[in-house]
Amino acid sequence: MVGLVVATHGRLAEELLLTAEGIVGRLERCEAVSIVAGASMDEAREHIAQAVKRVDQGDGVLVLTDMFGGTPANLALTFLGDKLEVVTGVNLPMIMKLATARGEDVSLHSVAELVTAYGQKNITLASELLRTRARSRT
Repeated sequence: MVGLVVATHGRLAEELLLTAEGIVGRLERCEAVSIVAGASMDEAREHIAQAVKRVDQGDGVLVLTDMFGGTPANLALTFLGDKLEVVTGVNLPMIMKLATARGEDVSLHSVAELVTAYGQKNITLASELLRTRARSRT
């Protein structure tokens, strides 16, 4: 099973995992890394490294971060390799999808591609969606 680390500014990572678990149940091999104001880069990088180590069963680790170019993403990118992938722009639907998408037979790259597409698909301008649906009913 691909391991999951969610690394964000503040306590967003913890809250995303708690919320997802409240909806879909316990998430195996998942860890939150919250990078709070005042934490040193070395300390934050070590927190990510330890979380990666704890969730890795040999199938690779997916690190989800809140934004490209931010400290959590920049630190996670230092671990990028064949057994670790980084996806930025984490949202709740992405984490919920991972509850079922990280099976034993699924590669790290496939999981990363799937969760990226799913996260993008779940960003919606509601007014446009509702207008389109209303037009299709007439």
